This record gives sequence, structure tokens and C-alpha cells, in this order.
Amino acid sequence: MRDRELVLRLLEPGDDDRIAALLAEPAVKRWWADGEYEREHGWVAEVDGAFAGWIQYEEEIDPSWRSVAFDLSVATALHGRGYGRRMLRLAIAHFVEKGHHRFTIDPDVANERAIRCYAGAGFEPVGVMRAYERDATGAWHDSLLMDLVVLDGELR
Repeated sequence: MRDRELVLRLLEPGDDDRIAALLAEPAVKRWWADGEYEREHGWVAEVDGAFAGWIQYEEEIDPSWRSVAFDLSVATALHGRGYGRRMLRLAIAHFVEKGHHRFTIDPDVANERAIRCYAGAGFEPVGVMRAYERDATGAWHDSLLMDLVVLDGELR
């Protein structure tokens, strides 16, 4: 998948080390404390051929519940440049073509940068999920459930 200089591609040899380094960056690790990622359900992001981030998904294919949930991280050096929004838009377009219409993402309520990014991609707040996720210290944190719906080719 491509949007000008931004490409989303499947994992290749060597990407695990790049993703591990990304998830260890202090500005990323704060929000992705466990360092775990879904190898089979995601894409590496590249900008002009250089590693730029990671986006993963959880796809529900049951016709009554079709939806996709996302998680993503962008390399700290690229924060604030719109790549997160563009990664999401590429991934959403991919799944809309497969017949999906509903998408969710669930950032920590304190992750203002991510919330702005996701809102810029069209996601809207649904509500707060209390004590949803543990951080590296074992403390519980709330997350903001956000969703985006595309029906008949239009964002709703």
C-alpha cells in the first residue's frame, strides 16, 4: 500500500529488530510498555524506503460483526508529521475494499498526541474504558475507545 513516499508492507527479515528498537524508544515505550506486537497481522511503515513505524490490526470477519481494531507506532523522529494519520488511512482503505465498515482504536487517555492523530484520521471518541491496560509498573490505565465508520463509501 502506498501514499506518495509512505509505504505499508509486510514484514521482511530484519524487521523484528527494527520494530523492537521502535517499541523501546522512550516516547513510544511509554505507551507500548509490553513491547509485544502481532507479527502476522500488521505492516511495517517506510518513508522513502527507511523504516518509519508499525501498524497492526485485529480483524473480525464474522459477517454480523465485521470490524478492524488498530494499534500503531511511528518512529519518534517522525512524530508530528502526519504519518500516523496516513498509515491509518491506507490501512482503512485496504479493509474497506475487503468489505469492512467499522474501525476502532484505543489509546491511553493521557496520550494526547495519539488522540489528535486518530481524530485527524476521522476517528471519534466513543467512551473511556476504565482500568483497561497495565503499564510497565503494573499500574492500570484508562483508554479512550475511538471508532470510525465508513458506510456506502462515506465516513460517518
